[in-house]
Amino acid sequence: MVLKSTLGNGIRIVTEKIPTAHSATIGFWVENGSRHEKAAQQGISHFVEHMLFKGTTRRTALDIAKEIDSVGGVLNGFTSREYSCYYAKVMARKLPMAIDLLSDIVLNSIFDTEELEKERKVILQEILMLEDTPDDRIHDLFSQMIWKDHPLGYPVLGTRETVGQLGREALLSFLAERYCGGNILICAAGNLEHAQVVDAIAAAFSAVPPGQRESNRPVASYRRGVNIDDKDLEQMHICLGTRALPQNDPQRYEIYLLNTILGGSMSSRLFQKIREEKGLAYSVYSYLNCHSDAGALVVYCGTSPGETLKVIRLMLDELQRLRCEIVSGDELQAAQEQLKGNLLLSLESTDNCMTRIAKNEIYLGRQQEISEVLEGIGRVDAESVARIAESMVQDSCLNLQVIGRAEEADLQTLDLTLEG
Repeated sequence: MVLKSTLGNGIRIVTEKIPTAHSATIGFWVENGSRHEKAAQQGISHFVEHMLFKGTTRRTALDIAKEIDSVGGVLNGFTSREYSCYYAKVMARKLPMAIDLLSDIVLNSIFDTEELEKERKVILQEILMLEDTPDDRIHDLFSQMIWKDHPLGYPVLGTRETVGQLGREALLSFLAERYCGGNILICAAGNLEHAQVVDAIAAAFSAVPPGQRESNRPVASYRRGVNIDDKDLEQMHICLGTRALPQNDPQRYEIYLLNTILGGSMSSRLFQKIREEKGLAYSVYSYLNCHSDAGALVVYCGTSPGETLKVIRLMLDELQRLRCEIVSGDELQAAQEQLKGNLLLSLESTDNCMTRIAKNEIYLGRQQEISEVLEGIGRVDAESVARIAESMVQDSCLNLQVIGRAEEADLQTLDLTLEG
């Protein structure tokens, strides 16, 4: 059962009791990510996340690591475009310790100047590592292109220039502004009692001000674009994509199934055509990059320079096929069963259960029963998949990002149209 409480300062607490679980996972979610940054602040949300693990008024960074290790637990954090999360997974009986540890990290971190400078170097190395990993970097570049001049396009890690100039006062000011009650969501799943979690959080967070939740965010627009990053690599890395739907759109089940059919698994059309039938790639897949008010459907492939144009044409053909051909009943049913199976299997992990209830709260403002999700997947028909494909997959919204040896790929002859 999922229960929700809201403290007087706006902090939301959502828990799911799973009596058969040996573990409990708790996540402190802050509705704060790279889209909430100004251009000169790019990377500040991620920098704050790093600093919260570097020592508090009660614990050193080593103390934090030792405490979670001493119970065989997991402690980590991550930053995305729309939220930051700090989470711990422990044996259920150790949940009070995990709540105390995470509360201390979020509320009492000291942002020591010496530690800050060391962590700045760590983040700069993280940025350099990403730049040296084209099959990861290309997804950031694609987002920057499709959401050009919009905060959704900002790199989560920031840039070498912006990270290099962020100081302690800027980090603390950003923390005070964004880590307020209205932006904080605490979710837990496992063998736990809701009332005990609420009491522990209330005791620790009662002094946090409610703050002001962001409103009137700039709307993301879509345009057509091509960007070629000429680099001396063995492979050409390709991201081709178009607009999709926000996370809370009523037609989200249609795009889940469209993505599954297109490139969501080894049996998908792209995998079977480009890898199995043509032998043109090792890695090829599609994914949805969806947010609260915008989304993108993206296809990725890595191939040799001489095969680049052929692969792009195959990608375009499969996108066009989704628009123009009705999916067979067997293919649709297989995709539905795949999504249902993935969902049900994920519920065996308290990590996934915690994340699921958090995203339900963030994007839907309510908790969806599993039966509702299964029903939503099951009621999609082939005609509705074709309709959503036709509305999303348009020449005017196509975006192509390529990294590799452009001259060898002969991209001057590129024809980025669906009709070909």
